[in-house]
Amino acid sequence: MSTVKESVEVDVPVSVAYNQWTQFEEFPNFMEGVEEIKQLDERHNHWTTKIAGVKREFDTEIVDQFPDERITWRSTSGDTKQKGTVSFQRLDETHTRVQLVMDVEPTGVVEKAGDLTGTIDRRIKGDMRRFKEYIEQHGGASGSWRGRIQPG
Repeated sequence: MSTVKESVEVDVPVSVAYNQWTQFEEFPNFMEGVEEIKQLDERHNHWTTKIAGVKREFDTEIVDQFPDERITWRSTSGDTKQKGTVSFQRLDETHTRVQLVMDVEPTGVVEKAGDLTGTIDRRIKGDMRRFKEYIEQHGGASGSWRGRIQPG
């Protein structure tokens, strides 16, 4: 399993950055290779990705969510094995550090090659840069979900 860690500072308040990240169905707007995410309920999402011509579908579960602080998830089915946490740190009234720590287990030949060549790491770092551009261009979140999901 490979661990990727990346952070960006965004020029929006912590609540705006957090609120946008709760809008999972908007991820294709800034995540390369993510074709669609369907939010099934408060905890579960169904992902469709296509990376290097390989289409994958998998489900994720939110295992911990605390407004303006963190969202932690894990994959529960499908060919993609991953888990991670995105955290939000208030720097001041209008700036936030968004940090993503993600463990990815490459499953297919393409994914394993991408891991060895650093492609997965570069893709995730690019996704974080695109999130920064996306949220700063919009200036506000497209929606929000402020509920609490506790581990266990």
